Amino acid sequence: MIPLEEARARVLAGCARLEAVSTPLAQALGCVTSAAVVSDDNVPSFANTAMDGYAVRAADTEAASEAEPARLVVVGTVAAGAAPDRPVGPGQAVRIMTGAPMPEGADAIAIVEVTSTEGDQVLVRQPARAGQHIRHPGGDIAAGQEAFPAGTALGPGHLGVLASIGREKVDVYRRARVGVLSTGDELVEGSVPLQPGQIRDTNRLTLLSLCRQSGFDVVDLGAARDDEDEIRGAIGRAVATCDALIASGGVSMGDFDYVKKVLDEVGEMAWMQVGIRPAKPLAFGVVEGKAVFGLPGNPVSSMVSFELFARPGLRQMMGFTGAALDRTRVRGVADEGFARRPDGKLHLDRVVAAAGDDGRFHVRSSGGQESHLLRAMALANALALVPDGDGIAPGGDVDLLLLG
Repeated sequence: MIPLEEARARVLAGCARLEAVSTPLAQALGCVTSAAVVSDDNVPSFANTAMDGYAVRAADTEAASEAEPARLVVVGTVAAGAAPDRPVGPGQAVRIMTGAPMPEGADAIAIVEVTSTEGDQVLVRQPARAGQHIRHPGGDIAAGQEAFPAGTALGPGHLGVLASIGREKVDVYRRARVGVLSTGDELVEGSVPLQPGQIRDTNRLTLLSLCRQSGFDVVDLGAARDDEDEIRGAIGRAVATCDALIASGGVSMGDFDYVKKVLDEVGEMAWMQVGIRPAKPLAFGVVEGKAVFGLPGNPVSSMVSFELFARPGLRQMMGFTGAALDRTRVRGVADEGFARRPDGKLHLDRVVAAAGDDGRFHVRSSGGQESHLLRAMALANALALVPDGDGIAPGGDVDLLLLG
């Protein structure tokens, strides 16, 4: 067996970053910038009000109070999207809506809550300080300022900022296109009655969904029978059309060797036994420049292997680095014990983690821990990393890999 970190390092070494492309903002969510983004404009581009109220000259309101409000003549109204049509002179005010441009001569906003009207006058009951409630040009981003550096993972807020500076496209590392293939004569799909020895193909849908959730483009390569020519054809289609291939099944000791045979013919593969449970068997290599992941056939092992190896490798291809490659790790409290026996492996128990009153994550098992029990994996929102030894006692600290 090899350590988890060694296996992970082998995978990352074979996952080369994809090329940069110019992508429309609407398609860039979850992508990573390949170059710094510098704004050509000020945001906001003009001085505007942050509040509904009246644009005034601060000097006209400095003596205002509840007993003696400042009385100003209202000479106009400015709505958001409209341009002021006159300046504000001494003793005057302009009614103004949030986001509307500041009229010339005004240097403060008297918010509507401290005003009342009498005829064509507004009564201001508190002093309005110069600059109060005014958004100044470049207050968010100044022209020539770097909005985001290279290597920024774009979330919804980032895309909003890019729209605010007039960008229609952004340079990002291309989204990974991942083919997903299941293998095995025992696999069937849909609601057809199962014959002796048959099982329904859960891995392909699960892995396709994990890839979509992780921001990758996916290609469903179907299920291949344990037939050398069929497997060779499926792998060939994947290599021709995808950036990476994820295949489940055919990597354990004792499996039919068609997947191994074909992959060893066409690429440089490493067939590893990793010191973890579940997901000990792992295959990884490069075929014609495309990353190929061979994951175990047991459904829980397949999902755990995806989280530990395939997801980080594919995210690296999309430009993610460092801690951003992996799910978030935190330390929690074991509300129940996690018993185990020494076996030289790191155990990854499926658990439910919830925030406690002490501000820490408290965890309990999500169910049975055998690698074929998919429901317990579906109920889990974290993996508990239980090191080799006798386990973790109730109330003990436990490291967690958060899945959501």
